[in-house]
Amino acid sequence: MTQENPHSTSPDRAWIITGPTSGIGRRTALEMADHGTVVLVGRDRARLGGVEREIAAIGGRAASVVADFSDIASVRRAASEIVALGLPIAGLLNNAGIMPLEARTTSHGWDLTYTTNHLGPFAFTEALLPHLPDGTHVVFVCSAVEDPERRPAVVAGFRGSRYISAEASARGEWEPGGASRPGLDAYATSKQGNLATVLAFARETPRLRFSAVEPGFSPGSGLGRDAGTVAVFVSRYVLSPIAPLVKYWSTPKRAARMITRVLTDATAVTGVYYDENGKPMVGSVQVNDPQFSDRVVTETRALLATVPSTE
Repeated sequence: MTQENPHSTSPDRAWIITGPTSGIGRRTALEMADHGTVVLVGRDRARLGGVEREIAAIGGRAASVVADFSDIASVRRAASEIVALGLPIAGLLNNAGIMPLEARTTSHGWDLTYTTNHLGPFAFTEALLPHLPDGTHVVFVCSAVEDPERRPAVVAGFRGSRYISAEASARGEWEPGGASRPGLDAYATSKQGNLATVLAFARETPRLRFSAVEPGFSPGSGLGRDAGTVAVFVSRYVLSPIAPLVKYWSTPKRAARMITRVLTDATAVTGVYYDENGKPMVGSVQVNDPQFSDRVVTETRALLATVPSTE
């Protein structure tokens, strides 16, 4: 991966970032303000406005689009709004994600984590694909917890992806032998869905570029905010300061800089999975089987086809 992209700083380029109001997403939005217009996509209009003002304060430009990634109709409407802006899109960062420890459902009865982390971003990306210029870089924030052989993830309580099918995942059903907390299985499976999407889309659509990033464990990112007040305090004020010294760990600021380098990279490579240092890494044996990743994509499309385009 190259470290510099002399073309990415062009002010007439636009970069879509989902989940930009906190943690890694917010930091990345601020970093990307140096590279063109930042299109902020999130569910809270007031918080989006706050990030817009931060970007304006450093001389950047931003536009906000409201979308709830647990609602497929909402993300499809958001994609249509972005297309209507008529901006020259250079990149898309699918960063929005949640990790509740227990099972939760959407208003439509689907598993909240799997929908927000995989189905929503998938539908959003598919809606945008026909409108993206050749060479646009689509990046998904993934997680190595999808790999059952990833030792740090196992120590943390994960047991890798427990994928049965897209329909089963939407119902909150996972392969037996998983984690003690259902939210961990949902998260790992959803993150494997992200990685499978990158690998399959890179094969399907060579006119665009697709990458995955493992940002590293960032105690200060806010992803684990459902763990409780004490745990959040310890993560933010005790663990986060030492994160740069620990293998596989990172901070939102450091992760944002790595993600910015990946997103703005000018080379033609596609289908690469980058680690927290921006170096190529390998996902689980399962997700690296093309037949498996293609199946995940095929089943996801079939499931999403059951959701009306407008509601």
